[in-house]
Amino acid sequence: MAKNFIQPGGTITLTAPYAVASGDGLLVGSIFGVAAGDAAITEPVETALVGVFDLKKVASQAWSAGDKVYWDNTNKEATKTATANTLIGVAVEAVAGGAGDVIGRVRLNASF
Repeated sequence: MAKNFIQPGGTITLTAPYAVASGDGLLVGSIFGVAAGDAAITEPVETALVGVFDLKKVASQAWSAGDKVYWDNTNKEATKTATANTLIGVAVEAVAGGAGDVIGRVRLNASF
């Protein structure tokens, strides 16, 4: 192992940009991840950068497996809309676009 190796990087500690609960998505610069615990704004939070997670999504959107998924940091939800949003990964299963379809399964890309 290289002497300058720090860690694998699948989970890192970030400063919460807003209050988060375990399982919430958070965006710090271009780093997107899922909070592994609760944190108040400016507190450190362990953040998962890789893996498959169920995330809050735009209710009016249907997703297909393989669709690119973006993070809408204003509304704190996943979306297929690229404009003004940050690419976070891909949908791993189809989900309907009805009013009650507010969770989508996303494979995170570990930040580009």
